[in-house]
Amino acid sequence: TTMTNQLIMDAFKMAVTSRKVEPGLILHSDRGVQYRSGEYQALLLGAGIRPSMSRKGSCWDNAAMESFFARFKVEALYAEDVRSKQEAYSCVFEYIELFYNSHRRHSTLGYKSPRAYEEGHARMCA
Repeated sequence: TTMTNQLIMDAFKMAVTSRKVEPGLILHSDRGVQYRSGEYQALLLGAGIRPSMSRKGSCWDNAAMESFFARFKVEALYAEDVRSKQEAYSCVFEYIELFYNSHRRHSTLGYKSPRAYEEGHARMCA
């Protein structure tokens, strides 16, 4: 219901525990106050992650996320009759975890899903 430092830090911790994160990773965000907070920045730097932020007023710096949210709205949100917060949570989770990352093919990834692309990349680097 609100964008707080704690929400962002909890999401970050959840992502880091579910992924193989190595020092040197670059994490990009917009310039929201919660992403600029000292507490959040310290969390990133403590994990060896380099923060990256969009330039002020430049939506092109965040084009990948703008594209994602446009697709999300068309492919999931507008197709649902979301009536509660829990239904909204389910809609977001199902779209990202059950469709977008697992099945939706992306031209920039050689027409592979993000998960298939990442698995192929991990095999190449192993």
